[in-house]
Amino acid sequence: MLSCDICGETVTSEPDMKAHLIVHMENEIICPFCKLSGVNYDEMCFHIETAHFEQNTLERNFERINTAQYGASDNRKDNTLLCGIEVNSSILSGCASNHPKNSTQNLTKDSTLKHEGFYSENLTESRKFLRSREKHSGLTEIKGSIYETTYSPPECPFCGKIEEHSEDMETHVKTKHANLLDIPLEGMDRVQCSGDLQLAHQLQQEEDRKRRSEESRQEIEEFQKLQRQYGLDNSGGYKQQQLRNMEIEVNRGRMPPSEFHRRKADMMESLALGIDDGKTKTSGIIEALHRYYQNAATDVRRVWLSSVVDHFHSSLGDKGWGCGYRNFQMLLSSLLQNDAYDDCLKGMSIPCIPKIQSMIEDAWKEGFDPQGASQLNNRLQGTKAWIGACEVYILLTSLRVKCHIVDFHKSTGPLGTHPRLFEWILNYYSSEGEGSPKVVCTSKPPIYLQHQGHSRTVIGIEEKKNRTLCLLIFDPGCPSREMQKLLKQDIEASSLKQLRKSMGNLKHKQYQILAVEGALSPEEKVTRRQASQVFTAEKIP
Repeated sequence: MLSCDICGETVTSEPDMKAHLIVHMENEIICPFCKLSGVNYDEMCFHIETAHFEQNTLERNFERINTAQYGASDNRKDNTLLCGIEVNSSILSGCASNHPKNSTQNLTKDSTLKHEGFYSENLTESRKFLRSREKHSGLTEIKGSIYETTYSPPECPFCGKIEEHSEDMETHVKTKHANLLDIPLEGMDRVQCSGDLQLAHQLQQEEDRKRRSEESRQEIEEFQKLQRQYGLDNSGGYKQQQLRNMEIEVNRGRMPPSEFHRRKADMMESLALGIDDGKTKTSGIIEALHRYYQNAATDVRRVWLSSVVDHFHSSLGDKGWGCGYRNFQMLLSSLLQNDAYDDCLKGMSIPCIPKIQSMIEDAWKEGFDPQGASQLNNRLQGTKAWIGACEVYILLTSLRVKCHIVDFHKSTGPLGTHPRLFEWILNYYSSEGEGSPKVVCTSKPPIYLQHQGHSRTVIGIEEKKNRTLCLLIFDPGCPSREMQKLLKQDIEASSLKQLRKSMGNLKHKQYQILAVEGALSPEEKVTRRQASQVFTAEKIP
């Protein structure tokens, strides 16, 4: 038989005693400090831990429970006080005795183990409960065994440095920021304002730096784009492009390998001699146009044609950049067939494009147009650099050919048209051919016509019966097969469409023309070379 140490009730077995003790655990627990009762074990633990923490901690309570469990006292009240909870130690030990003095002696090993498990389980659960309360209340256990708000080390209000203790922080402020401690409140405001201004200045500097960096990157990209566009990107010149494009034609099956080698040999010979191979030339068009206007073109009142001129078109070697060189070849082809220029052009042939580049470089070396030379890095050979009216001017002047440039720098008519340009060209050609023949074949050389991105050659002008004007233009972009249609005996009016350009067809913002006026004496050449130090042109309007 087992006897309850609390109420004296006897039971027959250990399981029954455990069930009996549970009743006391749930109903009879009393706080030893304030006599609180009516709560279960976990709640009582939490109550003592929070309300009576300085008088008795949970850790001491359970140490005393262990002492009471193995001690020899038979005083129930003393045991209860040692526990810190007014419950006999045998309840907490999970075992019973028929006499208080030797209750612990009757514990079996299994009972003792069960007690230890019971003790640990309840201690763990009580601590879990406490942690749960801590989490929800925002409290934390500090060394002083009380619950306070979470501790944060002091931070310097001036530099942000963190110290372990407030005394260290006070020392830091007094030593490192002594100059700020005497600043009055309004002074602190100024310090803060100064700091804000400094930060704003730094942010502005960073923004300016990023903007300049982006602008610099864009300028470099734009410059590289212009270099590629104007053939100054060191990707090779006429020879390299010709070979590369012929290889592409072979790879695409449009050129037999035997043709490739034949053309390559012809090109190398042409470059060695400095003479154009004539493969892009079409001759006899002026004569064919004279016949056409004599017998047809009933809507034309009168037409003026330049002196004889050959058409040259771009090839695989200069496609995309060679128009200026091809227009020079056209102009020179007319001068070479004009006796008035025999003296200054004696013995010349139509040069190939690399030779023309070399001739312009020679003109720069003589002192012509130093600004233009600088813009092109004093080098044209081996590049795909574009040339315009200025380069043609210094080349012709170096050859003692008299010419001048007229700049039509803005529109002079409605809808962006240039009627003054058409009038100037009409006056240029109509100064010859007195009388009233329908077709006037003048001795005037063709006119070099330049606009943004392209250049062409004006070989005449039509005056319609309704008094409108139409230019006749050779375009180096037009291939030989199209130009040769004009050589037929019966030219179709549709074939002239590629030559005719009305006022509505020429609506670029600006145009430049270069017109040849005769030959120069050696003295006049020197004068013009000196004048080219600062390049000027006649402007209309």
